[in-house]
Amino acid sequence: MSFTDLFESGEHKRNLGHFASIANIASIDGELNAEEEKLLRRFAKKLDINEDEYEKVLKNPGNYPINPPNDADRRLERMHDLFEMIFADHEIDDHERFLIERYAIGLGYTTELAQKLIKRSVEIYSGGLDLEDYRYLLNKK
Repeated sequence: MSFTDLFESGEHKRNLGHFASIANIASIDGELNAEEEKLLRRFAKKLDINEDEYEKVLKNPGNYPINPPNDADRRLERMHDLFEMIFADHEIDDHERFLIERYAIGLGYTTELAQKLIKRSVEIYSGGLDLEDYRYLLNKK
């Protein structure tokens, strides 16, 4: 196995863990609605999750650990992905807020920074922004 294969394998594990976190948040309120299913399919494609992995993750998303990326931009992108899924139904409930805070801490944010990021993101994201607008507004003082 080459060094490149090892890197790709680690990256795929991180992507699989991230996808499982998204699936976990999507399934909080029971059955997936059409918008949540559409987003999950899009994220699966984006994260290079094959159909077999997709089905396994949906059966038990809690079996996959969070493998945080090494850089801040990738962590922020992962938070953005989660907010897209959360706001698929145009609202965030207390359980979703709790899970996303735990996920943010798992990504390496401090508790204080995670709470600040989530509070600001909810204020910003209720309008449905793309990643670049999200990044700009989140970092704006």
